[in-house]
Amino acid sequence: MRPGSSGRRAAGLGAALLAATAGLAACSSPSDGPAASSAGASQAAGGGTYTIWDPYPQYDKTSDWVKLLDTCGTQAGVKVERTGYDTSDLTNKALLAAQQGNSPDVLIVDNPVVSTLAEAGVLTTTEENKLDVSSIAPNLLAAGQLGGKAYGVPIGANTLALYYNKDVLKKAGVDAAAVKDWASLTAALEKVKAAGKKGITFSAIGTEEGSFQFLPWFWGSGANLTKLDSPEGVSAVALWADWLKKGYAPNSVINNTQTTSWQEFATGDFAFGENGTWQLANAKKTGFDYGIIPIPGKDGGTAPAPTGGEFVSIPVQSDTARYATSQKLVSCLTSTDNSLATTTTLSYIAPTEAVQAKQVEQNAELKVWVEAVKAAKGRTSDNLGTKYPKISEPMWGAVQAALSGSTAPQEAMTAAQAAAASATQ
Repeated sequence: MRPGSSGRRAAGLGAALLAATAGLAACSSPSDGPAASSAGASQAAGGGTYTIWDPYPQYDKTSDWVKLLDTCGTQAGVKVERTGYDTSDLTNKALLAAQQGNSPDVLIVDNPVVSTLAEAGVLTTTEENKLDVSSIAPNLLAAGQLGGKAYGVPIGANTLALYYNKDVLKKAGVDAAAVKDWASLTAALEKVKAAGKKGITFSAIGTEEGSFQFLPWFWGSGANLTKLDSPEGVSAVALWADWLKKGYAPNSVINNTQTTSWQEFATGDFAFGENGTWQLANAKKTGFDYGIIPIPGKDGGTAPAPTGGEFVSIPVQSDTARYATSQKLVSCLTSTDNSLATTTTLSYIAPTEAVQAKQVEQNAELKVWVEAVKAAKGRTSDNLGTKYPKISEPMWGAVQAALSGSTAPQEAMTAAQAAAASATQ
């Protein structure tokens, strides 16, 4: 909806609020602390206080993140009042605030939520608010686009890759560098099992986390989300199901979250664990030597993994004069100078090549993640927008059915496609 159509926007907000789903932030930073402050700052035109809402309640006023927000406010000549919400709560808060005409000046949300808020008319476009997105990697920017318009700036991105246990692979006679496609990965898992160790762990739980972890294999097969039951899409489900059948992956993956999957890998018994950038700090605590390789595509190359991470957006305001200062705040947060500090704090890969190069220069271990992010894809990309959750749910249901052995991969994906097609009409 266009920001000016207030009547239609109110109706859209109501529908979006009912449809908003918790759990789209499959890989956002974990929330482990209380909200840093409460909302309620003055929204009066020309006021000296600007509100920022973010999904990082784990960061309090003493954190580098909140200090950066304050610094950006000082540079813009205003006071910043910031509130940190749990990710799952923030979407509903943003929709309600927009209904009440009391949106924050700057809103930072998980990237799949951008299309929901944009469709409801909550956010301004970068064309309207004058945010410069020219240096942003197109594949990352696409996660915040709808109908050809961008509704914010990615603050950073994270994605998935394969962690591996060097000792387990060595004892099995497997060279990680030789894992280039599905066939070589499966052959490696076979050797690991023969050596008495466990193959691979991942999250296939029946939630968005399961879809998030399945997507690299789905997209890596050449499949498209608009055709779940294509031969390529079915082959991705069959790959996972075959791994369980042969004992290369444990049955626990059916109920694994990304956290419990990581805990399995951290035992030291597994050769591979599919997980994200956010586990780097934990990887250093495992007590064993590890490495990281990209998730391979079916026939080679790096599979497109889904992007996690947030967008910084400027919500619609009745007083459009506020946009100029909001633009200064967002530009400050995402500037090249501040992006390195921000993405380091949030354990993200920067959205621009210039800052990515600085990250690798400081930490060579990030090179594989930079490459993975370059190949990554937004879940709502391809102009799927708010259709994505309606496709994701039947998809994760199909994966669950196939892995449990209750339904053959082809039959499961055929049913999923029918459900998705009906839901997205």
